[in-house]
Amino acid sequence: MLAPMEDVTDTSFRELVMRISHPDYFQVVFTEFTSTDGLCHPVGRPNVISRFRINDSERRVLKEKGMKIVAQIWGANPEKFHQAVKMICEEFDFDGLDINMGCPVKKIVKQGGCSALIGQPALAAEIIQATKEASNIPVSVKTRTGIKKHDTENWISHLLEQDPAALILHGRTQKDQSEVPADWNEIKKAVDLRNASGKSIPLFGNGDVESVEDALKKCAQTGADGVMVGRGIFHNPWMFNHPQPEISVNDKLDLLWQHVELFTQTWGRGRNFAILKRFFKIYTNNFHGAALLRAELMETNSPDEVRVVLDKFREYLGGA
Repeated sequence: MLAPMEDVTDTSFRELVMRISHPDYFQVVFTEFTSTDGLCHPVGRPNVISRFRINDSERRVLKEKGMKIVAQIWGANPEKFHQAVKMICEEFDFDGLDINMGCPVKKIVKQGGCSALIGQPALAAEIIQATKEASNIPVSVKTRTGIKKHDTENWISHLLEQDPAALILHGRTQKDQSEVPADWNEIKKAVDLRNASGKSIPLFGNGDVESVEDALKKCAQTGADGVMVGRGIFHNPWMFNHPQPEISVNDKLDLLWQHVELFTQTWGRGRNFAILKRFFKIYTNNFHGAALLRAELMETNSPDEVRVVLDKFREYLGGA
């Protein structure tokens, strides 16, 4: 799975990664996480509904590769979950819904959502049940192992009692953010709890997965049914392949330009061009001149300017 990431996993980036990935190793994509409060607010709704956009071209790739797309939502009010989910199921065509009970960002936690729900198990259960009641598609939960310390046994046991369609466990606490290595021993503990419960709920591990080989190893060691990849995609967009293909400088530059084109075709002026700049480092690494190219790309403010920089760099490569 490719994790839901703010200002990253929009329809253009999802499509791009799916195009270059092998369907044997990459099967589920997620939307950016979306506020149920925003979805239920008449003024705020237009600002958040774009997170659910699926281009026709992305739909074609999903169908061709037999992949699934899941909408991820967050909030702290069961009634708003129920209301938002009914709307999602009526207006959109997703394969599943995922409740975010893992994001550790302070401004989100202060609102009582995401990983704050680890400390509110009764409310978390109410949210899951409200979502399941309103949904006509599977409902999963993505979460962490605890707040300040691992509480995997109590927390995962509680979630298993709610019978979600799947659980995705990030092997860090809320306090850990992403600053310490993910603890896959806690993910194994969760798998053992699932097995002992007699339930067949799929359980997926998340945290520090760098390749298909690494994913297979972690699954073998823990018994997890699969993995979710987040930041690993920034190191290698081609990571959902095994064995890894040989990637040339031109391959990277071609993919960068495809991303710029897809993003522009999708959003026009509807999204800040600067969002694209966080992706430039993905494509400009591990080759001679990459740092200089990256610096020049970071100064661009339009697709036309990106095209000029790329063409100039290709000329440099041709003469090198």
